[in-house]
Amino acid sequence: MKIKRFVATDMRQAMREVREEQGPDAVILSTRRLAEGIEIIAAVDYDEALVREAARHGAPLPGDAPPAAMPAPERASVTPLPPAPPRARAATPAAAPVPAPVSAPMPARAPVETVAAPAPAKAADGEAPVHPLIERAAQDTVRMRAELSSLREMLELQLSSLAWNDMERRQPLRARVLREMTRLGIEPDVARTLADELPEQLSAEQARYLPLGMLSRRVAVSARGRADQAGVTALVGPTGVGKTTTLAKLAAKAVMRHGASRVALVSTDHYRIGAAAQLEHYGRLLGVRVYPAYDAQSLRQVLELLKDCHTVLVDTAGLAGSDPRLQQQLDVLGEAGNLRACLVLAANAQASALEEAVRAYLPLQPHACILTKLDEAPSLGGALSVLIRHRLALDYTTDGQRVPEDIAAADARVLVCRAAQVLRQHAAATDDGLMAERFGAAAARA
Repeated sequence: MKIKRFVATDMRQAMREVREEQGPDAVILSTRRLAEGIEIIAAVDYDEALVREAARHGAPLPGDAPPAAMPAPERASVTPLPPAPPRARAATPAAAPVPAPVSAPMPARAPVETVAAPAPAKAADGEAPVHPLIERAAQDTVRMRAELSSLREMLELQLSSLAWNDMERRQPLRARVLREMTRLGIEPDVARTLADELPEQLSAEQARYLPLGMLSRRVAVSARGRADQAGVTALVGPTGVGKTTTLAKLAAKAVMRHGASRVALVSTDHYRIGAAAQLEHYGRLLGVRVYPAYDAQSLRQVLELLKDCHTVLVDTAGLAGSDPRLQQQLDVLGEAGNLRACLVLAANAQASALEEAVRAYLPLQPHACILTKLDEAPSLGGALSVLIRHRLALDYTTDGQRVPEDIAAADARVLVCRAAQVLRQHAAATDDGLMAERFGAAAARA
């Protein structure tokens, strides 16, 4: 029997190390929470009889740490009792002396040891002192709760792993589809939804190509990139996603189609230093007029002035969801009237950041989305998951800084194929622990 100690930051990492080093047949002997994380004592070739024999004789098992020396108890303070006062004798007449009684001498009284009770712990000013027993009970309760939490987490991991292994055995093609979706970077909820739509009788060839087709059908695409529709479009989104550069690309395409006199740019970004100057620079290069708007009233006046233009593009400030100025900007755009909001998202952002950006701008009810920086994204799965989850229609995609070359009308099939190509270049590992964590719990509930 080989026993080893593993220490990791959390239970998932510790269980993963146990599986990688000792295999699936390892037995967990004990777990406890330390200052640096979680400690697990695991063994392979577990022999219960050997463990009981060692426990009966007190012998340490191979790999066990030597027991720590117990501290010696402190000596109790001894306080002897004071000596008894002399017994008073009754007064008698001097003429009649009383003979002393004959009796055995009394043994000396042994001193009585008194053990001092534990003093209450010192408390802060104005607070009642806490008794040591109460404080120790509170610490034991906290430690017990932590151990129960660790045990529950370990059991959930074990159940998820068993459920995933059962799915791989009973539905190998479905498990293969979920694994491929994970390698693409698709979020677990979207991957499960797509897997639920697979036919019951699935061949190996279908399991290879059908998920990509289903993924492309779930990505909504608008026809605006090809229809050349007129109107007012405001580009919104968090900072750093490339709104101003994308606006310049759209303006350049509109100038090529309708002429500079029928295209106008409006700047509402007065927070970022140099934002208006950057837009004015693009306007001079394209021969397009640029108008500032500072609030809802001035924006309405500018849009009324430009009602005869074919294309009006509004540049906004990049604000995060936690920025208090975001609500003010949403109110300004909402009061502007007939305006089409287009949410700009960066494909190289993490799925959690994309989800937060979409939720921040949902009150504006964006009509569509533009996906930028495809050339900088190591994986497109997070962006595709957010688009599918919120059913956002895609207008354009961009993959570079050139104006106006690096922009194209959205095509779901091209986007999914590009995601598969990125996957082949940056293949991600999908071990069984990750798959069990993502899909095992749902399989166990099913």
